[in-house]
Amino acid sequence: MADYKTLRTTMVDTQVRPSDVTKFPVIDAMLAVPREAFVPRERRDMAYVGAHVSLDAGRVVLEPRTLAKMLDFLDIRGDELVLDIGAGLGYGAAVMARMAEAVIALEDDASRISEAQTALSEHGADNVVMHEGELSAGAPEHGPYDVILVEGGVETMPEAILAQLKDGGRIACLFQEGALGVVRIGYKIDGEVHWRFAFNAGAPVLPGFEKHHAFTL
Repeated sequence: MADYKTLRTTMVDTQVRPSDVTKFPVIDAMLAVPREAFVPRERRDMAYVGAHVSLDAGRVVLEPRTLAKMLDFLDIRGDELVLDIGAGLGYGAAVMARMAEAVIALEDDASRISEAQTALSEHGADNVVMHEGELSAGAPEHGPYDVILVEGGVETMPEAILAQLKDGGRIACLFQEGALGVVRIGYKIDGEVHWRFAFNAGAPVLPGFEKHHAFTL
């Protein structure tokens, strides 16, 4: 039987800390949350490798390094409300739940939501609310949000999402630009989001965040 606690510590020591993740709340949360409980049962042996874990329909659980670095840049505080877009089976939401006041975890698939709710409940993430809906529409009824995390690739960012970010809030997105991926952190100032480069990474583009190309003859 796998020693998941040891694997989790190794993940943090070899994938998270060496990637310039320095904020203790992020490190502590990733040491505490059992990642194996938030991936498909048949892929639990992949839970702590340095790669995305596949779900269905081209979706993934983000690799530990990418998630940790995004959270390090976002610097979530204990009085903040977070929107987690593309929450999958709830791993990122469970990690952020240990840092934020509350997390709204948005998913577009009822079966994923059911699995996530079970895992979140079993592991004490009582401040996470799973919300079913179109990912690109966000969850405006629960907002506005201090922090928004998009757990997947983005080619274009819908204005509807940016509108749900509070003034002074932060958003982390992984923009897929051809074969390259760039994580940028957006800061909303006087109603406008200003983007700054964070680091390079890659992930499949989430449904609803694709760039639509015009048809030409």
